Amino acid sequence: MSAVIWPLPKVEESVFADWRDARLATVITTAAAWSAVRPRLHGLNIAAVLEITAADLAAWQSLRSHVKGEVLYAVGGGLAVDAAKFLACACALPLVCLPTALSVDAFFTWASGVRADGCVRYIVTRPPDLVLIDYTVLAEAPPSLRAAGICDVLSISTGSWDWRLAEERGQNPPTMRYLAWVDRIAAAILAAALDCAEAAGRGDCDGLKQLADCLAFEVQLCNQIGHSRPEEGSEHYFAYAVENVLGKGLPHGDLVGPGIVLMAQAQGQDVTPLRRALDACHIPLDRIPPIVVQQTLAELPAYVRRHALPFGIAHVLGGE
Repeated sequence: MSAVIWPLPKVEESVFADWRDARLATVITTAAAWSAVRPRLHGLNIAAVLEITAADLAAWQSLRSHVKGEVLYAVGGGLAVDAAKFLACACALPLVCLPTALSVDAFFTWASGVRADGCVRYIVTRPPDLVLIDYTVLAEAPPSLRAAGICDVLSISTGSWDWRLAEERGQNPPTMRYLAWVDRIAAAILAAALDCAEAAGRGDCDGLKQLADCLAFEVQLCNQIGHSRPEEGSEHYFAYAVENVLGKGLPHGDLVGPGIVLMAQAQGQDVTPLRRALDACHIPLDRIPPIVVQQTLAELPAYVRRHALPFGIAHVLGGE
């Protein structure tokens, strides 16, 4: 049996205003991100700018004929880079990613998340060829987005707990078998994220650098074992389910952050350090109306079974 172990993209620290690329480029972006950094990107040879508004596969496919030039640039957060990874794959073009906030781990991954049938599914695309990091740009991002990617590391606390629960219940398939040494590495990455939360939330360069490193380590750890059980569990399932009720609009961190706290509480964990880190990174925990939270929690066991999501505390909420 053969398996692919995906690599991380090349990462380069560079001031966006100093970056030069003579290749004809198509920019994949969102309106807010493009408005924030467009004046800094005078070194690009831009042929087209395509605005992304949803994680929708059909919408992405419709943009293929509008791609021009020799290279794609993803400018923004997870929505832009996921669409750009799909288009880079479809059009066989190199991809450069310019994050405008450390809002997700998608800058480092080989997959794109799409919304389908009321859930998020990850389709194989490819990692960016290059990720350019400008710490000044990251520091200037809106506070609630600046370091929201910490949610994709703090989720180790609940995702790994779910992974252990699944092992105890005999619910881990052979492709996702529990590995104690991987769990220990994931715990060290989680500790590093907790350590840098305050500095990253303030926009300090060293704090943002450590958070970027945590995201990269978390992604490559999952790449090595071929699945995301150490960092994705019931907290993400809650986010997927609640998004169906709220509709698109809330950022990833606004959904996953509350999911981490709620699922950690259900697991019997001390949520104090998690809350402290989320607060330091300005992740709001009150954007989801309480009635929607309760409705989602009540429906979550049925939701995760309906979508065949890997076993976790969400499957047994309410004593099921």
